[in-house]
Amino acid sequence: MEQEKIFNDISNLPPEAQKQVIDFIAFLRKRYKRSVNVKQTRQSNLTKEPFIGIWKDREDMKDSGTWVRNIREAEWGGTS
Repeated sequence: MEQEKIFNDISNLPPEAQKQVIDFIAFLRKRYKRSVNVKQTRQSNLTKEPFIGIWKDREDMKDSGTWVRNIREAEWGGTS
C-alpha cells in the first residue's frame, strides 16, 4: 500500500482505534528489533572450520544414499 493511503486510513479511524494502531506499530518495532539483533550475532566462516572436508577422500562416501543403505543393512539387518 502507499504510505499516503495508509496515513489517510489511520486518520479516518476513531481516536481509540488510532491508539491501537500506534500500539500495534510499537509492538512490531519491538518484535522485529529483536530479530534484527539476533541476525547481528557473530557468524563464523564455515570453510575455516576443522570438520569441513573430513570425508573428502573417503571412497565409500561418494554416494551417500548407498552408504546409508549399507550402514542400515549392516546395523539393522536386511529390510523387510
